[in-house]
Amino acid sequence: MDLRLNPGPNPRKITIVGGGTAGWMTAALLSKLLVRGYAITLIESDEIGIVGVGEATIPAIRTYCQLAGIDEAALMKATQATYKLGIEFVDWQAKGSSYIHGFGKIGQDLWWLHTHQLWLKARTRGITRHFDHYALNCVMARTNRFALPDPRQPGSPLADIDYAYHFDASLFAPFLRTQAEARGVERIEGRITDVRLRGEDGHVDRVVLADGREVAGDVFVDCSGMRALLIGEALGVGYEDWSEWLLCDRALAVPCESAPELTPYTRATARDAGWQWRIPLQHRIGNGHVYASALMSDEAAADTLLANLDGRPLADPRPVRFRPGKRHRAWEKNVVAIGLASGFLEPLESTSIHLIQTAILRLVALFPGDGIRTADVAEYNRQTDFEMRDIRDFIIAHYKVTDREDTPFWRHVRHMPVPDSLDERLDLFRSSARFFLHNKAELFREESWVQVLIGQGLPMRHDPMVDMLSDDELGAFLGDVEEVIADVASGMLSHSQFITRFRCANATLYRAVSASFSA
Repeated sequence: MDLRLNPGPNPRKITIVGGGTAGWMTAALLSKLLVRGYAITLIESDEIGIVGVGEATIPAIRTYCQLAGIDEAALMKATQATYKLGIEFVDWQAKGSSYIHGFGKIGQDLWWLHTHQLWLKARTRGITRHFDHYALNCVMARTNRFALPDPRQPGSPLADIDYAYHFDASLFAPFLRTQAEARGVERIEGRITDVRLRGEDGHVDRVVLADGREVAGDVFVDCSGMRALLIGEALGVGYEDWSEWLLCDRALAVPCESAPELTPYTRATARDAGWQWRIPLQHRIGNGHVYASALMSDEAAADTLLANLDGRPLADPRPVRFRPGKRHRAWEKNVVAIGLASGFLEPLESTSIHLIQTAILRLVALFPGDGIRTADVAEYNRQTDFEMRDIRDFIIAHYKVTDREDTPFWRHVRHMPVPDSLDERLDLFRSSARFFLHNKAELFREESWVQVLIGQGLPMRHDPMVDMLSDDELGAFLGDVEEVIADVASGMLSHSQFITRFRCANATLYRAVSASFSA
C-alpha cells in the first residue's frame, strides 16, 4: 500500500536521528508509504552501539512487514529467524509451575460462553486438564509443532493459528536498511555533537556532526535510544518513572549455542529478583536476565544467567541499564520520539518492537501536511499515553498475581499497591472471569488476560450462566475441544522440520506446503 501524500512542490525533509531497530523500522516504512514529496535522511554513528536485546515479536509484526513490502521468507533467511507461537512462563505462579500465553484463539465457544468460563467450572468438578490443552497454539508449542494458518478451513482450528517471529536483532536493522536505501533513504554516518533550535519557536532546526557537517530537517524522528538526544536533552521533555510497580531496572544479555530442539516459543523463567528470557534462533539462542539491581548484584545476576543456558555462551554478558516509564510527551514541537527515546517497558511480553511499529503508524496517520498542528500533536500524545499505560498494566499483572513469597522481590510485588486501572480489571476477573475492552486500541485482549491470570493463579469464579450445563455436558464439550486440538497438532511438522525444509521458499509456497502437511 502506498500513501501518496504531496504537501507541495518542495520535498519535506524527514530526519531520523539514530539507527538500530527503531531508526531503520521507521525509515523502511516511511520510505514505502511516503513515496512522493518527502526526502528521508537517517543519521547514525558506528561508534555508538545499539541496545538490541529484544529478539521476540508479537503477531502484529506481520502487519508491519506487509505494509513495508517485506517478504516473509526473505526476512526469515536474512535474520536467522524462527517462528513464535507464544511465551512459556515458568515458576511465575510458584516454583515448578508453567503455562503458555499463546497467540490466537482459545478452544471453542459454546453459545456466548467462552472456553475459559467452561473450564473454570470444570476445574472445580475435577473434570478438566491444564488450560494449555484447550488452545491450539499452546499445544503446538508444547509439542514443538508448527504450521501456518490455513484460511481454506474456516471450521478448523487451523484457521485460527497466529504467530510471530524470533529474529536476530543485530541482523534485522541491516536487513531493513537495504530495503530503505533501495527506496531512496539517505544514510549519513556521523556522531551528533550539537542540536540547534530555531529562535522563533524552539523547534529543532538542525543537528551538528562531530566533523562539522550540519543536517537540517522539517520533522525530526528521535530514535537515539535511552539518551533521547532530541526529545529529552534538546527539548527538555521529562520522564514519568514507573519503577514503583516495575522494580527491574537492569538486564544482562548473552547468546549461547543452539539446543537440539528448535522450540517455537519464547520462555520467561522467574528468578529470585526478576526473570530470564530464552529466545531460540536458527543459529543460536538469545538469553537475558532482567533484574532489580536493588535486590540483586550484577555479579549474582550474571552467575544466575550463565548457570541457566542451554549451551556454551558465545560472548560475555552485555549489560543494559534502564528506567521503566515514558516521556511525558512523545511528540514535542517538530520532534517525534520512537523506540527507547519515548520510554521503556521491560520485554516480558515482547512489546518493544511493537511499540516502535505503532508509533510509526500513528505518525503516518497524523503526519503534518503544510504545518504541525496542535490538535494532531495532542492526539498523538494521547494515544501514545494510553498504549503505554495499557501495556504497563498487563506487565504489572504478571508480578502482582502470584503465590510466591520466597524472596524479598516476590514478597514485595505480590503485596504492592497497583494502578487503579489494573485493580479494577482484576476485581472483575475475580468476580466472574469477565473481560470488557476499555478502549478499542488495547493491545492485549481477552485471550491474553485469561491465559496469564489463570496461569498466574488468580482466584476467579466462572460466569453463572455456565451452571445451565450439567457436569456431563461440560466434560463432553471440553473433551471434544481437547481431542480435536490434539489431533490437529499431531499432524503437523516439527518446528525444526518446518524451518529446515522451507526456509528458502517464498511465502506462498510456505502456506501451500504447510497446509498439505496439516490437512
